[in-house]
Order: sequence, then structure tokens, then C-alpha cells
Amino acid sequence: MSESLIYVTTTNGLLFLLSIIFWKFPPKKINGGYGYRTPKAMENQQIWDFANSVFNKNLLIYAGISFLAGLFFANFTNKELSWQPMLLVLLSILISIIKTERALNDNFTDEGKRK
Repeated sequence: MSESLIYVTTTNGLLFLLSIIFWKFPPKKINGGYGYRTPKAMENQQIWDFANSVFNKNLLIYAGISFLAGLFFANFTNKELSWQPMLLVLLSILISIIKTERALNDNFTDEGKRK
């Protein structure tokens, strides 16, 4: 197995595995250790459940795309990968956070009530 494939598996593959775990086992109650934890998401249980549902779905999608893109790069490029798989990981997380925050702002008021 090439070093690039190992690198992609241990970065993008690990993120994809974690996204599956978060999707299958979302946090039930507001806590400081597990789940999508921003001040807005932790305002009340309804927001917490919504935020974790949206984030977990987005992370699953974008981590899957990241993993597939990383595998593509590892198999079809002639040079060793260095920063590219990690950039895909960071973009997956960043896009998931942005989409979740937008969904929170679209669905909840600043006081934490559903719009």
C-alpha cells in the first residue's frame, strides 16, 4: 500500500469513520464533551438536537466526499500527497460548521425559539 493511500486512510478515512459514529450515536443531552458544541447549539435541548442532527448529516456527506477525493488523489496522481488530504479534512469540517450555523440562524431566533 502506498504512503499516500495510508495517509488518506488515516486522515480522511478517520474523519469519515467519526462522522458515521456521530451520525449513528448522536448526543442525547447537552454536554461539554461530545457533540456539536457552540454557545448557540447549547442554548436549549431543542436547538441542541437540531444542531447535532444538521451537523452530523453535513459532516457525514462532506467527510465522505473528502475521503473519496483523497482516495482519488492517492490513486491517480504521480506525486506523493502532503497537505492535500488534510486540506480536504479541514474543508469538510469548516463547511459542516458553516452550514450548521446558517441552519441555526434560519430556524431559531436569538432568544432560542423556533422561527
